[in-house]
Amino acid sequence: MPLKIYTLSTCDTCRRALQWLRQHEVAVDEQPIREHPPTTAELRAMLAAQAGVVRRLFNTSGRDYRALGIGERLDSMPVEEAIKLLSTNGNLVKRPFLIGPGVALVGFDEVAWRAALSDS
Repeated sequence: MPLKIYTLSTCDTCRRALQWLRQHEVAVDEQPIREHPPTTAELRAMLAAQAGVVRRLFNTSGRDYRALGIGERLDSMPVEEAIKLLSTNGNLVKRPFLIGPGVALVGFDEVAWRAALSDS
């Protein structure tokens, strides 16, 4: 099963991540994050990989994040509510979002991606 990457076509970071993946011949199934946000299972797996820090899953600089006032209530928000928000609004999800067997990366950090994907 290939890795799945959720991206936004207008996101420079997503384009850099995809270019890096191509250069390193890592096969991925690309999904448009707005139209098809990560599933609740994928979000839970990513949350576990992020040491349970739910803030790491959110696109904190996004318009929807600010418009919904999530920043002010995130610390007291139940995890299940956060997961539901993320699974229903791809604009809220930090991108790129790369998930698959043994891999869970959010945002593009070349050093972290190289370490996680060195066996891919």
